[in-house]
Amino acid sequence: MTETLHRDERVPDAMAGQRLDQAAAEIFADFSRERLKAWIKQGALTLDGSQARPKDKVYGGERLELHAELEDDTRFEPQAIALDILFEDDEVLVVDKPAGLVVHPAAGNPDGTLLNALLHHCPQLASVPRAGIVHRLDKDTTGLMVVAKTLAAQAALVEQLQARTVSREYDAVVTGVMTAGGTVDAPIGRHPKDRKRQAVTASGKPAVTHYRVVERFRGHTHVRCRLETGRTHQIRVHLAYKRFPLVGDSVYGGRLKLPAGAAEGLKELLRTFPRQALHARKLAFLHPRSGEPVEFRAELPDDLLLLLDYLRDDHETMR
Repeated sequence: MTETLHRDERVPDAMAGQRLDQAAAEIFADFSRERLKAWIKQGALTLDGSQARPKDKVYGGERLELHAELEDDTRFEPQAIALDILFEDDEVLVVDKPAGLVVHPAAGNPDGTLLNALLHHCPQLASVPRAGIVHRLDKDTTGLMVVAKTLAAQAALVEQLQARTVSREYDAVVTGVMTAGGTVDAPIGRHPKDRKRQAVTASGKPAVTHYRVVERFRGHTHVRCRLETGRTHQIRVHLAYKRFPLVGDSVYGGRLKLPAGAAEGLKELLRTFPRQALHARKLAFLHPRSGEPVEFRAELPDDLLLLLDYLRDDHETMR
């Protein structure tokens, strides 16, 4: 089955100097850069009404028009993987992702992903890029994700993400005692020496995270974060940059710190906590069809509840 795709966008002035394929990948974020490059070469993606080359520079203000035939994506197999679906209608579905579930197939994770599960649950998603996935969570981050079931819904949600009107709130448990909340406004890009990591770097993309204290413990803090942007590993990188790394974060967590005099149970839990202590708790956006605001919440998973209970007991015992 094929579906006709038509999109019309303007290049923001802030993208001046970028390659056309690079700018297109940010503007049409629901498609891969390779697919967009192919469409540019085919003339399906034009610049101010004319065919261009992927390497051509943009200056801001140009019109990008995408007119292509989108065929079902048969690269990925549907797989019967359980999904915790909080909401579903003809346009979107909202899932509560468990820890350990990779969102999209990639090297090292060719299947067994959320995408494979979505294709099994809703076969029509084969005709939507990335099976309707418009934003991601790390493999070991739990919580809410919205998936678009149609091209129109996907375009609307991507537009909202780019306009920063999608509200995303996370719970995190960090090492260190915060005195107050605040905002981290620091660009994030590839780590200059380790390409598998992200870092705060002057050459990175703008990234803004707001955070506030929910509960303090002797050596840790329960924090609530709100994303203004959606960079890879953003909360993990920003809080580590502020010297409050997430509990269990093997990439950005640094050296393990245990509260002095803590009971063996808490020490063991902190030593062996199997993932970064991060949960996408709230998601709010405008419904793609009705335009009405919708909001969803996901309760903390059992492992984070257990961690908070141990930290709370330690705090009360050692007062």
